[in-house]
Amino acid sequence: MKIYLVGGAVRDEIMGLGDSDKDWVVVGATPEDLIFEGYTPVGKDFPVFLHPQTGEEYALARTERKTAPGYHGFVFHADPNITLEEDLARRDLTINAIAKDIDGQFIDPFKGIEDIKNKIFRHVSSAYKEDPVRILRLSRFAARYPDFSIAPETQLLLKQMCENGEVDALVKERVWQELSKGLLTKSPYRMFEVLLSCGAFSKLFPNVDATKLTPSYLPKVERALTKAAVCNASLPERFAVLNFMWPVASVLKAPKECLDLGELLISAQPLIKSAFDLNARELLQFLHLCDALRRPDRFIELLNASECLSEFEELNTKLNATLGNSEPIPQLKSKRSLKTYLIDMQQKALSIDHREVATLAIREGRVAEQIGEAIDQARVRVLEQALSQFHTSNQQIN
Repeated sequence: MKIYLVGGAVRDEIMGLGDSDKDWVVVGATPEDLIFEGYTPVGKDFPVFLHPQTGEEYALARTERKTAPGYHGFVFHADPNITLEEDLARRDLTINAIAKDIDGQFIDPFKGIEDIKNKIFRHVSSAYKEDPVRILRLSRFAARYPDFSIAPETQLLLKQMCENGEVDALVKERVWQELSKGLLTKSPYRMFEVLLSCGAFSKLFPNVDATKLTPSYLPKVERALTKAAVCNASLPERFAVLNFMWPVASVLKAPKECLDLGELLISAQPLIKSAFDLNARELLQFLHLCDALRRPDRFIELLNASECLSEFEELNTKLNATLGNSEPIPQLKSKRSLKTYLIDMQQKALSIDHREVATLAIREGRVAEQIGEAIDQARVRVLEQALSQFHTSNQQIN
């Protein structure tokens, strides 16, 4: 029985990156051998075991055979006679088909180390085309390692996979699983570049209008997603930005917090952009629309996402350097950011002690509906005072 470290941990070690989750492959053993050594079986489709001390996954060397369309149509075969090279041959990319033995020596039958040095994504074998999930994985890797290019023969294979209908078998849950990981990388737009170049995008997101895939519009999507990444936006914020640029929510099985924020950004963005022109009552209506007084944290997420889109945004030096933007940025009506302005107004509205206002209204004999109106009237008065102070200070600055 021989044990090898495989997969992402080996790849990232060679690339000099941080620690990755460790996966191990066991050659020359049976399930009974590992159970005898204290490993716990967890795999349903193929033999995977948890190490008794570390809890890391150890899988028996195996081969796979395509039996039906889609990414579930595989039969796995594990046997003590299967070699390490046979196990590595079933993996997707050469950079992921490298093993490391207990002596620290790399086993690299498909020249993955060379491809890492040359920064190339290359498929291991023609079996790559049998699993449509690999298109999503490659697009995610492209977002994670944006300085890598795709080998021409692999790019051709991606297009063939889209043309032969393999992509059609992908389900919403699986697409979201890979897409969400790609969105959280430092170059999320690169993921969509890959999907667009091979023809997968139109199959995965058929509802995106062709006018939003033009050479004039695509840079806007790239800019917005890049801003979100540079600002270290959360997953719901990044999804909201994506969904604003491309309406993809209906074809993805995204979490509720992502879907809700995405929908809210679409409805609230026109008001956010014109926020400096809203009077006190309109501001309060806007805060109610965003549920900013009951869910203040989500309101911050909304503004974070909006900053990636708004024509009024103030970009910091780091963001400009990252985007290579040397053009002057449009001046705000105030020497403060729109986000700061709206948070200030939110805090002013929240400063009202609604219990105290409600108690006073009850004493005055007001009914329930009138109590709510009284609270809002108090908030409007506070916002009017805040707006007056804001405009006074704005005139002094200008």
